[in-house]
Amino acid sequence: MKKVICIVLFMLGMATTSYAGVYMNVPIDIAVNGRYIKSDVRPFLISGTTYVPIRFVSEALRADEVVWDGQNDTAVVRKGDTEIIMPVGKNYALINGQSIQIPNGVRLVGDRTFVPVRFVSECFGAGVSWDGEHLNVLIEKPDISVNPGSVYDRGYSNENIYWLGRIIDAEAEGEPMNGKIGVGDVVLNRVKSDLYPDTVYEVIFDTKFGVQFEPVINGRIYQTPSFDSLVAAKYCLQGENIVGESLFFLNPVTAASSWITTDRQHYTTVGNHHFYL
Repeated sequence: MKKVICIVLFMLGMATTSYAGVYMNVPIDIAVNGRYIKSDVRPFLISGTTYVPIRFVSEALRADEVVWDGQNDTAVVRKGDTEIIMPVGKNYALINGQSIQIPNGVRLVGDRTFVPVRFVSECFGAGVSWDGEHLNVLIEKPDISVNPGSVYDRGYSNENIYWLGRIIDAEAEGEPMNGKIGVGDVVLNRVKSDLYPDTVYEVIFDTKFGVQFEPVINGRIYQTPSFDSLVAAKYCLQGENIVGESLFFLNPVTAASSWITTDRQHYTTVGNHHFYL
């Protein structure tokens, strides 16, 4: 399914920071030949372009050498007969001496050099695609085996990202990021509870005590989630929790039933939603 993703993040209370069109700490995963690779720092976005640490992606693609030229503030990557020279702060790189434009430039964040993941991957002959449905960058290069030291188990599935993002979007459209995460946390708390089914999908469509979520009735659960709802889903699946063990939430202004307010213990309020244990 083709996605038109609007890069609009409202990260109230979160570690994500945006400035001059740069969105930091977005929970993007990167896979090489279907195997997810890890980095000690998150990728970030500039105008829809994913930036990654140059050493991270180069080593995953089995570059022969990655060096830092401190005298010239330049990263140099070599693989076979290809040499890529990337001067920090410039809007170009040199590939075997030929200048290639990089619209948003080579960036230095802390002590790490960041470059567009597509640029580096394609320099090494790899194909790159964007899975906007799950916030994944997919790199394919069949003739290499991924460095085992770069591989990690994400611990969550694309199906969970997909459905959690949908219920968050349907229930928390217009809510701050923390409010979206709170809704996702409630779903995951139910997955863990003995009172509810064991998967995200089954919790959303659970009817044991009646239909649990209004978007299942009105069909909004099937709408394409926004970018920030997908971000919230991935934060939840990575362990971000702001509502404790809450199993319920409601907007007291629009709720059709108020039994939760009398029968359950209030835990916290985020945006328009009240969360209950």
